[in-house]
Amino acid sequence: MPRRYHPALVALHWITAFLLIGALVGGTFNMADVPNTDPSKVDTLRMHMIVGATALILLLVRLVIRHRSARPAPVQTGNALIDRASGLAHLALYALAIAMAGSGVALSLASGLPDAVFGGAPLPASFWDYAPRYAHGILAKLLGAVIVLHVAAALWHQFGRRDGLFARMWFGAR
Repeated sequence: MPRRYHPALVALHWITAFLLIGALVGGTFNMADVPNTDPSKVDTLRMHMIVGATALILLLVRLVIRHRSARPAPVQTGNALIDRASGLAHLALYALAIAMAGSGVALSLASGLPDAVFGGAPLPASFWDYAPRYAHGILAKLLGAVIVLHVAAALWHQFGRRDGLFARMWFGAR
């Protein structure tokens, strides 16, 4: 059993992490206060859609590689509850990221966003008129919270437990 994840998984982990965080930050802070009548909103939405779609594709590729490659054994902290929570948190990261992309696609299609962003049609007056916008907002908060939890757990392992867990998701001899 390898000590580290496959290098492709490591690269996809970090690329996807930055894309997801970028999409969450951009969606929350760059678009929330910009009215749909502002011409700059289209460029921001276009970037948000491209980043989100790229993150989804890379996440799906990562799942395929993860399924087909050898990986380190699950971490044992000595606390069954923490060990179980770790597995559930990782599952939640995948599920929430995929659901987030799905709600984004649903919102995009319901609101005619592809025509506005890629074809020059006007943006809708408000995205809140479409049910998927509510799901997208709730999923964004949940995904953000699980990401914060994931980062906190990684830092706890690295600096609190000092068990070298971080090295598993970095490049080096497997």
